[in-house]
Amino acid sequence: MDLILIFGDQLSPSISSLEGADKDKVRVLMVEVMEEATYVRHHKKKIAFLFSAMRHFAVSLRSLGWNVDYVKLDDDGNTGSFIGELDRAILRHQPDRVRMTEPSEWRVRELVNSWQISTGFAVEICEDDRFICSHSEFETWVKGRKQLRMEYFYREMRKKTGLLMDAGKPVGGKWNFDADNRKSARSDLFMPKPLEIHPDPITQDVLSLVKKRFSDHFGALEPFWFATNRTGAEKARDHFIRDVLPAFGNYQDAMLAGEKFLYHSLLSFYMNVGLLDPLETCKRVEAAYYSEHAPLNAVEGFIRQVIGWREYVRGIYWLKMPDYLEQNFLETVRPLPEFYWTGQTDMACMREAIAQTREEGYAHHIQRLMITGNFALLVGVDPKAVHEWYLAVYADAFEWVELPNTLGMSQYADGGLLGSKPYAASGNYINKMSNYCENCRFDVKQKTGDQACPFNSLYWHFVDRNAEKLRTNPRMAQVYRTWEGMSRDKQKDYLDSAVKFLDEL
Repeated sequence: MDLILIFGDQLSPSISSLEGADKDKVRVLMVEVMEEATYVRHHKKKIAFLFSAMRHFAVSLRSLGWNVDYVKLDDDGNTGSFIGELDRAILRHQPDRVRMTEPSEWRVRELVNSWQISTGFAVEICEDDRFICSHSEFETWVKGRKQLRMEYFYREMRKKTGLLMDAGKPVGGKWNFDADNRKSARSDLFMPKPLEIHPDPITQDVLSLVKKRFSDHFGALEPFWFATNRTGAEKARDHFIRDVLPAFGNYQDAMLAGEKFLYHSLLSFYMNVGLLDPLETCKRVEAAYYSEHAPLNAVEGFIRQVIGWREYVRGIYWLKMPDYLEQNFLETVRPLPEFYWTGQTDMACMREAIAQTREEGYAHHIQRLMITGNFALLVGVDPKAVHEWYLAVYADAFEWVELPNTLGMSQYADGGLLGSKPYAASGNYINKMSNYCENCRFDVKQKTGDQACPFNSLYWHFVDRNAEKLRTNPRMAQVYRTWEGMSRDKQKDYLDSAVKFLDEL
């Protein structure tokens, strides 16, 4: 008999560990363990989403005829760890071998490796074929390249999948329509609301568990609106394609006070745990273009995020771990400011993004990159501290996708492996892409002084203190020409304002 361990982000009925297995000769093992809920202090909604989705998946497997051994967090004897529960399950079932699909995170893979060594028990690890690009394919793509730019990888994935391709050429004559996706939103736009799924008895039980066991964790638990099974996730996808996708492209980078979701898909939760198949989802989005329901810039933008960026960061993660976690190119050491947890700050943009994160376990990619990430970059927070915060607070955050986004894209800690330049910006960018500045104590038009937007002086402080590392970057050349063309008095005003803010921070 085989014992098949399924992890909480492998909630796909076609997962490779189940493929070809004889249902009468298999026990499927699923476990809720404290170790996974607390290795960072995950948002309450994230824990509830994962435990509820796992419990629903176990029900669906049983309905398909699988024998499932499911260990709940509060079950008697729960050891609180993957390895402890694997040991107990082996004693219960006496399997001939253990089988699993490759864990998505390096940390868990190392746990499994150490367990194999310590016990000598046979473990078969199957490839996770839910991704378009395998580890070996990515390694082949990397060979001989001086720069690992996502855009070129994305083109290969377009060719491989055939998405938005016509006789070997990209539909519309271009690979990328991102230039069309940078409109600022207005508050009078129709804003679709995310599909809300009312908690069923399984989810209600989980919410009670999280309320009792994780009351001191970050974030609000209710209202809880996530889909926690495949049917609900598919409804959320249908809602996005029907009501949201047509404007998804135009307003990808926009931010509005009081509007948490705008035209974003909110599907990463479901793809990252296996409730939605990414390629199937992209095909449905592509069909919306061919049926003239959604414009090309929206459809291409969504597909690029999934088969381009999502696959690319996974490739980088497995290529560069475990050393990637320790990258700190800019040598920053500042601790994460306390207001990242409380939201208590006079900066309206930061307050808005963090309050939303506390309430929903979600913020869209520009809020993450250009608000909370940008601020951490400008003030010089230790990138590992930023990584641990993002991993904890967002319900769609798993290390394989979150770590490269944070250390590489957001904090430039890898020295340019992912991004060709640091994503640093002054208050002008925030003012252009949002209305946050309208009701802020600070004045975005003032460059220095106590009333000036802190992002303005912090930006130039960042440029100045990192000159040795960044001046030779071609994409930073104009920035340094501007800085070096300022009068010494003007430079001093910027630096003095930034230092005063940083001292008070």
